[in-house]
Amino acid sequence: MSVAKVIELSSSSKKSSDHAVAKLVKRANATINNVQGVWVKDVKADVRKGKIVRWRVMCKVTFILS
Repeated sequence: MSVAKVIELSSSSKKSSDHAVAKLVKRANATINNVQGVWVKDVKADVRKGKIVRWRVMCKVTFILS
């Protein structure tokens, strides 16, 4: 039987929300074993002078405990 754990992580990117999620998954996978999935819980954009300057994402990452 496997036991999974879920943690909440955030990331940001000047490029896109997809890029922020990709950075988050890459970093999580480098430091956490057995990453199984990610759920994008929230997306936010910082706006300056009518333009998006940064995307922020809040995600829940699931991994299997060894």
